[in-house]
Amino acid sequence: MLTLSELSLQRGGQWLLENASLTIQPGQRVAIVGANGAGKSSLFQLILGQLAPEHGGVSLPGGCRVAHMAQEVEASQRSARDFVLDGDHDLRRLEAALAAAEAAGDDHACARLHGELDAHEAWSAPRRAEALLRGLGFVDSDAERPVSAFSGGWRIRLNLAQALMRPSDLLLLDEPTNHLDLDACLWLENWLRRYPGTLLFISHDRDFMDRVATHVVHFYQRNLQLYTGNYSAFEVQRSERLAQQQAGYERQQAQVAEIQRFIARFKAKASKAKQAQSRVKALARMELIAPAHIDSPFRFEFPMAEKVSNPLLSIRGGRAGYGDTVILDGLNLSLLPGSRIGLLGPNGAGKSTLIDALRGASDTTLMAGERTTGEHLAIGYFAQHQLESLDLDASPFLHLQRLTPKASEQSIRNFLGGFNFHGDEALSPIRQFSGGEKARVALAVIAWQRPNLLLLDEPTNHLDLEMRQALTMALQGFEGAVVVVSHDRHLLRNTVDDFWLVCDGKVQPYEGDLEDYERWLAERRTTEEKSTAEAPRPAAQAGAGESAEDRKQRKRQEAAARQALSPHRKRLQQLESQMDALQGQLASLEQALSDASLYEAAGKERLKQRLAEQAAARKELETLEMDWLEVGETIERLEKELSLAISG
Repeated sequence: MLTLSELSLQRGGQWLLENASLTIQPGQRVAIVGANGAGKSSLFQLILGQLAPEHGGVSLPGGCRVAHMAQEVEASQRSARDFVLDGDHDLRRLEAALAAAEAAGDDHACARLHGELDAHEAWSAPRRAEALLRGLGFVDSDAERPVSAFSGGWRIRLNLAQALMRPSDLLLLDEPTNHLDLDACLWLENWLRRYPGTLLFISHDRDFMDRVATHVVHFYQRNLQLYTGNYSAFEVQRSERLAQQQAGYERQQAQVAEIQRFIARFKAKASKAKQAQSRVKALARMELIAPAHIDSPFRFEFPMAEKVSNPLLSIRGGRAGYGDTVILDGLNLSLLPGSRIGLLGPNGAGKSTLIDALRGASDTTLMAGERTTGEHLAIGYFAQHQLESLDLDASPFLHLQRLTPKASEQSIRNFLGGFNFHGDEALSPIRQFSGGEKARVALAVIAWQRPNLLLLDEPTNHLDLEMRQALTMALQGFEGAVVVVSHDRHLLRNTVDDFWLVCDGKVQPYEGDLEDYERWLAERRTTEEKSTAEAPRPAAQAGAGESAEDRKQRKRQEAAARQALSPHRKRLQQLESQMDALQGQLASLEQALSDASLYEAAGKERLKQRLAEQAAARKELETLEMDWLEVGETIERLEKELSLAISG
């Protein structure tokens, strides 16, 4: 149990918390939300003992093992695998002690330490570290590469893998999805849902919080408010508290009207009925949750270019890559005014390469084929490395003034106000700005130039929840074409009409939705793992040179191992079927909870019943997931024994 008692904390002369109390029960998965600067990261520092409060205290059970994700990592020559293994401090301590005992010739100590290492499952540690690396998007060959060979974003992934490697009772993660792609986000969600300890995490990804969190802690008015349920449940509960604020009513209605206009345009395409229906559901939720965002400081739009070409851009017979490496081939695509495309595909498949080819990043990216642009094409491009091209000594105001010297000071200030740059901040050099503030400057620069084609590569990295909500609304109202790569499923679900799948060197239309893509990805991963397991073995390992008696013995071992595997595989299938059924039940309950009448006085009892059913279904799902994990580990162990029997 984690307990905060009458906690008061100030930083830089500003009070972040005043007499705040909070109790987190074992096994809860808690999302920490609140405005930037509210104190979310400071709370983690308090728990880790890196900060001392002005008053009150933090209490953890004796012997509680705490793991946390570092935000920076220095370049080193240690391999990625060794760096991840370093997260298991007990493993490294036992290994060092064993090396010292062996050097001293202490056989008794060596025997004892070998026993402790065996109890710690040290034999499987490298395999577990490599599994974490694969899950987070690294390829197998990366395990041997030195940390210094990876870029900053990939080093953050290494930090995350190291934190997950560390045995812990309490896990603290600060923005774990910031540098992940969609595939790695989905893997991390599943890993965290199976984590047996207590989880506290800071995130601005609402879908990630919906899938992982069992509770939400909200920093609000220098206090901590605990809500039961995921982020969507938090929004509904918070909206009930704020629904009476008349000042937010008109703004809520304006947001709803924007979505309604979007749906009206979207539903005109008969072939998009599935996406249209999901947008209607989003509207139903928006009407409920909008009051939870009435205090958002962001409100902006992407003004449309005065002239538009049709088509805006096309590529025919294209081949794209870098240097002599071909990444995508057979590119034949067009972008028309109003196209709204989300790019899906495994990590490294070429999504960013496609974006570069579309924008004409260089003469060498498109290695073959023809790229044709409309006369009035105006591209607005955003990627994280674009932040490096900003003038650090210039202010947000100066960035826009340079683009349009004749624009009035007031018009620039009004525009920047929608991105929450007011007063002196609008005139301050951006050198000391945070990553999120610089991202807002970059988006403001793009919007100011009135593009008719937006190419966005992970635009939500470093953006907080309110800014992501504002970006979603702005993209919904944008009348030009959009191509976006993002791990933020809420943004994809609410801003794109079609998906393109980038995979195996090709770009093809994808007819499914995000849920279909998640299933496709899981099936692909299973197929790849099965192919690896069934790869042909060298003749020396397949029984060449065996005697007849040895061959009979090996066959008996194989048969025994397969017989032992059979009931576990059947149990795994049963668990997967039960989990699928519960997922469907939870989806139905979520749909039922979107009924606005539940939140009226007459619907309180029905609301309580639905929430109780939802809680019970989630608890049962968690139990099944734990069983699924245990059965899977048993199968993995037995398959390893089968492999040894075959090779032995």
